Amino acid sequence: MDNTANPVVRAVGLTKVFRDFWGRPKARAVNDIDFEIHEGEVVGLLGPNGSGKSTTVKMLLGLLYPTGGQLSVLGRSPRAVETKREIGYLPEESYLYKYLTAEETLDFFGALFNLSAAERRNRIDQLLDMVGMEHARRRRVGEFSKGMQRRIGLAQAMINDPDLLILDEPTSGLDPLGCREVKDLIMALKRRGKTVIVTSHLLSDVEDVCDRVIILYGGRIRATGTLNELLTVKQETRIVTPELSPETTKKLLELLRGDFREDEFSVDHPRRSLESYFLDVIEQAKRESVETAGVVGGGKIAAYLSEDEKSDAALASLLKEETPETPAPAPEAVKAEETAARVEEKIDALTGDEPKQQSAPMPEPDEESRQNLEAADEKLADLLGKNR
Repeated sequence: MDNTANPVVRAVGLTKVFRDFWGRPKARAVNDIDFEIHEGEVVGLLGPNGSGKSTTVKMLLGLLYPTGGQLSVLGRSPRAVETKREIGYLPEESYLYKYLTAEETLDFFGALFNLSAAERRNRIDQLLDMVGMEHARRRRVGEFSKGMQRRIGLAQAMINDPDLLILDEPTSGLDPLGCREVKDLIMALKRRGKTVIVTSHLLSDVEDVCDRVIILYGGRIRATGTLNELLTVKQETRIVTPELSPETTKKLLELLRGDFREDEFSVDHPRRSLESYFLDVIEQAKRESVETAGVVGGGKIAAYLSEDEKSDAALASLLKEETPETPAPAPEAVKAEETAARVEEKIDALTGDEPKQQSAPMPEPDEESRQNLEAADEKLADLLGKNR
């Protein structure tokens, strides 16, 4: 099937003009741009501040209405409710309710998409494990660092298993480990045929994951194409070999000097990236079981986001829904319930009301509960004496 026949995003002559109070043109943020994004592509939307990236993203989300041109997302208007159900969005700043816990935050967003309670529980468990936040699931979001909030924001963007994922500065505030996990996630979504749009000022991250980039400046597209098309330097040749012996290196230098000047070529050892070295150091620490109070690395990609495990996850969710588990009450809760029942009996006796029918006799209270009951008796007797 040709995935270019029906593009996920199609813009023709897309224009957005902001006007002042009197309706006069104030700024032409997006100026007559044409582009298409197809299924399974990871596309980087790049440009300096004020180039039109954020305005374009807001029009894709249906938050702004274009001044001119045509724009379709998933074959429909960006403002259609059906379109919004199939989009996941991570804004540049993680706007989360600070009084909700991580678990409650994901549950809230899952409910917005009308997911069943069982499906929400299933996806929340997988997402928290995936972003390395399982240990903090019951902590309030307001207590999190920016990087931890970013991880929760990424999880909420995928709670609905979107067909189109728009990530605005996805690695902002993340440590190198988190950055690597986000990039791995994007590649996993690409393998599933998901479409991802990434806006970022960290061009190395874009280079790692994007198939194609669109570079904006002054509201216009200044360059677009695949990374190979844009970045390959055809005027130079690079040869990578295993480590050469001194004799072979000498022969190679003599050969090169016959055709080039000394300043036209160089021979050295390749360098690995700092990110790669950093991740190796962290992985070694994990293998040595070094303890840390910080964020741990995330788990594997959530099962419902993985094509191979999607059916298994759905079956597990169905079984979990049919056989709900009822948690046993904590000992403290049982003790408090028994004490409350006995206090209620004392109130009935003092006020002359008929005691409530009980299904089974209450067990004898322990010493702590007995003292609480005696204190309650004294307070109730004193209160009733004053009322009389």
